[in-house]
Amino acid sequence: MALEIHQFPCLKDNYGYLIHDRGSGQCAAVDTPDAARILAEADGKGWRITHILNTHHHFDHAGGNLAIKQKTGCKVIGPRAEATKIPGLEIAVGEGDRIQIGAASARVFDVPGHTAGHIAYWFDSDQVAFVGDTLFALGCGRLFEGTAEQMWRSLSKLAALPSETKVYCAHEYTQSNARFALTVEPHNAALIKRSKEIDAARAKGQWTVPSTIALELATNPFLRASSADLQKTIGVSGDLVKVFAKTRALKDEFRG
Repeated sequence: MALEIHQFPCLKDNYGYLIHDRGSGQCAAVDTPDAARILAEADGKGWRITHILNTHHHFDHAGGNLAIKQKTGCKVIGPRAEATKIPGLEIAVGEGDRIQIGAASARVFDVPGHTAGHIAYWFDSDQVAFVGDTLFALGCGRLFEGTAEQMWRSLSKLAALPSETKVYCAHEYTQSNARFALTVEPHNAALIKRSKEIDAARAKGQWTVPSTIALELATNPFLRASSADLQKTIGVSGDLVKVFAKTRALKDEFRG
C-alpha cells in the first residue's frame, strides 16, 4: 500500500481524510469540511497538504478549499461538471480520468445523483475508494440534484468495484441508516448482525467508517434492489430503478 490514510471527525458528523504518499511526501485532503481542523491534523502528522480532492460542491465538502489553498499553496482537483461551483479549482476531472498523489494513482468516476456532477476517487492499487455523499455505510445520498435512475447507475458503478475495496464515505450516518435498513429488509441476517455491531461500536464512541464493498452489497438496502425480501416489504418489484426509487423515498420520510 502506497498510501497512509488519516481519518478524523469534523463538524457535526463529517469525516475529514488526509491521504499521504510516504515516498514523495505528497498529501491530499479529501474534501474540506473544516479548514482549521484539517490544517491542524496535517500539522500534527508532519504532513504538508499538496492537493485537495473534492467530490462535490456542497459547502461541507468544498467550503475550506480557499483557506487551505492560501495556507499551503496546494492544487485543487474536483469535478469538471461542477467546475464553476468548486472554490479554487485548478484541475477539473471526470469519468475515466486519473489523478496522481505521489506513487498512488486514482481513477475518477462520475457518480451523479446527490449532486449533478458528483465524482468518486478509487485508488485501485490500494483498494480504497473515497465516495463523498454518493454511497454511505448502509445508505446513499439524498437526490438533491439528480434522479433515481442516475443514482442507481452511480451506485452500481461503485458496487462493481472489487469486494475488498474499503469505502470511505463523508459522514457518520451508519446507526440511523441501520435502523432504516431493518425496516425494509427485516429478515437479512447479515444486516441484523451488523446493526448490533454498529450499536455496540457507537455506544463506545467508535467509528463505523470505513466499510467495504462486500459488506455494503450484503447489507445496504440501496445496493440491494434485487432482494426479494426488500421488494416484498416495500411493495415494488421488477424494475430495479423503481425499487431503488421507492426505497430512497421511504428513507426520505423515515424518522428513526
